[in-house]
Amino acid sequence: MKRTIKKVAVIGSGIMGSGIACHFANIGVEVLLLDIIPRELTEAEAKKGLTLESKIVRNRLVNEHLATSLKSKPSPIYSQKFASRITTGNTTDDMSKIANVDWIIEVVVERLDIKKMVFEQIEKFRKPGTLVTSNTSGIPIHFMSEGRSEDFQKHFCGTHFFNPARYLKLFEIIPGPQTSTEVLDFLTIYGEKFLGKTSVVAKDTPAFIGNRIGIYGIQSLFHLVKEMGLTIEEVDKLTGPVIGRPKSATFRTVDVVGLDTLVHVANGIYENCPNDEQHELFKLPEFVNKMMENKWLGSKTGQGFYKKEGKEILTLDLDTLEYRSAKKASFGTLELTKTIDKPIDRFKVLVKGKDKAGEFYRKSFSGMFAYVSNRIPEISDELYKIDDAMKAGFGWENGPFEIWDAIGVEKGIEIMKAEGLEPAAWVTEMLASGSKSFYTIKEGATYFYNIPTKAQTKVPGQDSFIILNNIRESKKVWSNSGAIIQDLGDGILNLEFQSKMNTIGGDVLTAINKAIDLSEKEYQGLVIGNQAANFSVGANIGMIFMMAVEQEYDELNMAIKMFQDTMMRVRYSGIPVVVAPHGMTFGGGCEMSLHADKVVAAAETYMGLVEFGVGVIPGGGGSKELALRASDLFHKNDVELNVLQEYFLTIAMAKVSTSGYEAFDTGLLQHGKDIIVVNKDRQIAEAKKHALIMAEAGYTQPIRRSDVKVLGKQALGMFLVGTDQMEAGKYISEHDKKIANKLAYVMAGGDLSEPTLVTEQYLLDLEREAFLSLCTERKTLERIQFMLTKGKPLRN
Repeated sequence: MKRTIKKVAVIGSGIMGSGIACHFANIGVEVLLLDIIPRELTEAEAKKGLTLESKIVRNRLVNEHLATSLKSKPSPIYSQKFASRITTGNTTDDMSKIANVDWIIEVVVERLDIKKMVFEQIEKFRKPGTLVTSNTSGIPIHFMSEGRSEDFQKHFCGTHFFNPARYLKLFEIIPGPQTSTEVLDFLTIYGEKFLGKTSVVAKDTPAFIGNRIGIYGIQSLFHLVKEMGLTIEEVDKLTGPVIGRPKSATFRTVDVVGLDTLVHVANGIYENCPNDEQHELFKLPEFVNKMMENKWLGSKTGQGFYKKEGKEILTLDLDTLEYRSAKKASFGTLELTKTIDKPIDRFKVLVKGKDKAGEFYRKSFSGMFAYVSNRIPEISDELYKIDDAMKAGFGWENGPFEIWDAIGVEKGIEIMKAEGLEPAAWVTEMLASGSKSFYTIKEGATYFYNIPTKAQTKVPGQDSFIILNNIRESKKVWSNSGAIIQDLGDGILNLEFQSKMNTIGGDVLTAINKAIDLSEKEYQGLVIGNQAANFSVGANIGMIFMMAVEQEYDELNMAIKMFQDTMMRVRYSGIPVVVAPHGMTFGGGCEMSLHADKVVAAAETYMGLVEFGVGVIPGGGGSKELALRASDLFHKNDVELNVLQEYFLTIAMAKVSTSGYEAFDTGLLQHGKDIIVVNKDRQIAEAKKHALIMAEAGYTQPIRRSDVKVLGKQALGMFLVGTDQMEAGKYISEHDKKIANKLAYVMAGGDLSEPTLVTEQYLLDLEREAFLSLCTERKTLERIQFMLTKGKPLRN
């Protein structure tokens, strides 16, 4: 049947419920958020003469929870404006309103008796056919639907969002005994397409897939840290970005999530999985019990494995349970991986390490490999679902079976046996059948080893994605050290950056020009996109620094000119160019987006012209482009200075959007032209689709602009007065003022005596001159050097 979701009810407004409500609001769905009525008045409410009958009081809990959620950082909502899509209420007065919704999501406290009471109340008002799901993280789904009607049970299942709902992509769907196939199929597609999630249908087993494996991993480290005499810093160094995990690694992640949350799930697994071969590992170590007694739960209580005192971050000593100053962790094995860019390529080196790090990796990976192999078919029949769950729910770059493949299946078994472990029988059967890996790539698609059929089977759901890893070599058209060009089919090329952090230097600029040349001669359009952690952090400032220090100003001028010319080539090519930014899209990465025919941005795009942080102005056409966009917004009788000032401040304050949607507010994305994709996995395919639409509609090469209205002295005077006042008030430094005045000169079009129409090239020349002059300043060089060495801006 055709099913659409126009309105959702979320019952329970705590951290999770409010987060889920915000994420539905993010995608344009109307949300009814309900919670219980407070049992008593606050002192402030009583003083105001309010009673429990007051609507303000009756909705207090839900409104307080939502307000707290909306203020939290990182924000659960793409734009604060979207909060208007959420209506609040209480479960006593407003439950009848659920009759008008398409999906009811229960997110109340993790107690079966309370959940069953809520479902009884829901059944009184829900219309037949309405979806009802529970966001439980571990209560068996089959217990919850007992005693409910046939229609309720048919449309009921678990939908487990991971916290925070906006950022973590895992969406576990857990069927109940009577859940219809239509409901499961709908939720799987809806999760992927609309919520931007990785949908994983899980079995109704304790902690489902993500938490069963994730909590095993953390618990095993809790025991290993004591066994090997490791410090907290050492474990976090070994289990962070070096192996493709979040910076928060293990112990910092537990602090953020809350030790009590982890303990709750671990206890649930210990109590409900008596036949798990690692059952005893889920028993809490003594130091965790002591921390629970002391209420050292992490960020929520101000201390956990880490504690902040003043500006210093202290670390818990697990032997003495006292806090101490942090100790630097370093291992020889990690040094061997510094030249290996991709975590997936590091694992072979890590497990061969001769030091404590190598021993740690052999012990932890062998345990993980044995554990996940034994969970099939208990928690999943397909191995790829375990990898998907760990990547989407815990932020791992590679799942356990992918890591095992990278080390080599046979090598993994060898390591396991050395630790006294054995893989599940199906793994040795797989090797005996001739399959030497869990995954293979064929014709641009990923295949996985299907245990019942003993054959490689295509991972379902890939048809709406373009996975660059799968086509990088087979569809390569051209490459250099900075980028690779692939054929996406249907006459569309893709340009993927390959430099460190996807910085833009000479090789990348050459590749952009080459991609446009090829597209104009033999293809129909070009996508500039990648599937790395970030789109691009901007220009290669190390190269700029070296040229400036050596005072090679002619070469620097030529490099900036090449950057500008390449951005203009993106704008004025003979084919449509679609840029697909995501994650950090700073400086030159942002400028490239500004010059595209269309931007297909991921919802999680953090876009900004941040050059002020390194002591310069945008020099790749960014300053010019915002002056042009301001000019296009000038209307008769408007105060044109106000419009220009907004764009000036976008650069001068180095504003960075906290989502793709927020980039519309700063003018970096344009309504009616640029679009947002919620599921990043679909981004390249969507960008290709739009490039093709423009090409097939008869794309015409744009004509260069010579009608950019600049305001001259009128604007320049206003900006200079403003920067004088900012410096006098000590809001900015003398050097900040110098940079801002250079930007003002460019965006005003110089000191022309009256408003004038100028060409883009006129503004580009002013921009380049200003950029170059700032590169001669000692304080700018200090800022660049600080960024290169410390990774953060210097205010001097």
